[in-house]
Order: sequence, then C-alpha cells, then structure tokens
Amino acid sequence: MPVVFRHGSLKFFFYSNEGDPREPMHIHVRGPNGEAKVWIEPVVSLMDSKDFSRRELADIIRQVIKNRTAIERAWHEHFGN
Repeated sequence: MPVVFRHGSLKFFFYSNEGDPREPMHIHVRGPNGEAKVWIEPVVSLMDSKDFSRRELADIIRQVIKNRTAIERAWHEHFGN
C-alpha cells in the first residue's frame, strides 16, 4: 500500500492490487473519521466516501487537486503505465 502523501491526519495512498482490469487512476484516503476514494481522471471527483463530513471531503478534494501531479507520477511509477 504505497502512501503518496499525508496531510494532517489523512493518508493518501494506492492499493497495490487495484483490480484486473485496473480501474482508472484514483487515490484512496484514510483518516480517523473515515475513508474515501477519489478519481484523478478525467477530472478530480469523489467516487465514494464513508464517514467523512462535507468539510473534510472538500479539504480532501482540494488536497488531491493541489497534489495531482505527484499522484499521477506515483501512479505511473508504481503501476508502470
């Protein structure tokens, strides 16, 4: 489970086994209050979430947008495409 970055108590990461066929580029987020999955392509958007507040989700989306280039680079380095 490669961690791409952390923001406060949030961990932004990939699962090494992302399915076959692999889903489009996305990142998982886990924190003390919940979990979420965010699509990176074609646009940053929330795919699923559990137990995060609207405020926390808005912060998560902001962080994904801010760190999109690093997420994309880490995805390609880890998954090789």
